[in-house]
Amino acid sequence: MATNGKIGLKEAISIGIGGMVGGGIFAVLGLAVSLAQGGTPIAFLIAGTIALVTSYSYVKLSLAYPDRGGTVKFINQGFGKTTFSGGINNLLWVSYIIMLALYASAFGSYAPNLWEITGNVSLDTHIYSSLIVVFATVINYYSIKVVGKIEDYAVIIKLIILIGFVFVGLYGLKDSSNLQQLAIANWEKPIKLLTGGMVIFVAYEGFELIANSVPDMENPKKNVPRAYLYAVLFVILLYIVIAVVTVGSLPFSKIAEAQDYVLAEAAKPMLGNIGFTIITIAALISTFSAINATLYGGSRVSYEIAEDDELPHELTSTLWNQPVGLFITAILTLILTNALQLESISTAGSIGFLLIFATVNYVGYKKAVEISARKWIALVGFLLCVIASIALIVQQYISNPMGISVALAIVVICFVMEFFYKKSERKSP
Repeated sequence: MATNGKIGLKEAISIGIGGMVGGGIFAVLGLAVSLAQGGTPIAFLIAGTIALVTSYSYVKLSLAYPDRGGTVKFINQGFGKTTFSGGINNLLWVSYIIMLALYASAFGSYAPNLWEITGNVSLDTHIYSSLIVVFATVINYYSIKVVGKIEDYAVIIKLIILIGFVFVGLYGLKDSSNLQQLAIANWEKPIKLLTGGMVIFVAYEGFELIANSVPDMENPKKNVPRAYLYAVLFVILLYIVIAVVTVGSLPFSKIAEAQDYVLAEAAKPMLGNIGFTIITIAALISTFSAINATLYGGSRVSYEIAEDDELPHELTSTLWNQPVGLFITAILTLILTNALQLESISTAGSIGFLLIFATVNYVGYKKAVEISARKWIALVGFLLCVIASIALIVQQYISNPMGISVALAIVVICFVMEFFYKKSERKSP
């Protein structure tokens, strides 16, 4: 339990779980099945393994450099305030914006199942996606306290519903005619399982938010390692079982048809339309709470980066009593949500976070002696992130050249922006 306003172990674990089990699983489950088929649980396991190894570097860096800046501070510790560290930190901010677009797209995909606005599904999706971003932005401007309250309740509600789905789903599998879809014969090739896991890697993004809470944590030496480990292991297990239930309950053709809201569809065989509605509501609550929290986090990241002189100082100023980054983050989210397809958004987010996590693992490796870390674990984390990034880029270039071009362009822009900003800074007196 927490005392004296400090964050206890339970709260720290819920920050990690809440960060990961946001809109990610609702957004990318159908995409994962389309890429990995019967091997979808393995794809989630592969992605989870990379998150778990990376969390080791986060544990050691969080204990050595406790700071509310989290990832931003770790990267600056490893590389100083250089063009490279600035570029990676810019990529972190942009990756949060990409995650917001992913959550908004998921909200837009589920919402028309409850209430159609125009009768045109595609148009309704865009309307709902845009409205929820605007609504969450208004709440962030209105009161940060309200954002926190929404998070507290949303984490509990979505976990109760997802765990309920898992138990009912596992019970229902004994009568399912689709169980054979999980057989090894229906798995995609190993390279496809790897790249399938990497496209949906964004579903594990969020455990790194524990780092931002370490300065306020009770007994950090004991609680920090446990918080990361328990949060990541719980989510790996949850995602694998959700994947097993989904692939075992629905024929592949049905999964493809309902790709954008497949979790709700997977509740139908056991619970009928009531199950479909309950999971749809859970998806809307989850994606809304994820948008709310990520908007808040994204605006704080842009503030931290500007404070560290890696973005223009104007970003430390406020607009309507909030960092100006909140408004910029919301506008960019609206543009991305309405301009890109779900797979392209997911790919861009996964590449962004794999590169960020590769960098954090490298800092863990570089600073191993100083932070009392085992060099080889940090090195394995770094290599896994790099190999996964390359595999994802190559595979997506074949199947989704437009999406991968956008993702790589975003990465390049982050570094080019930083290069010119640093150059102009050196010129100015």
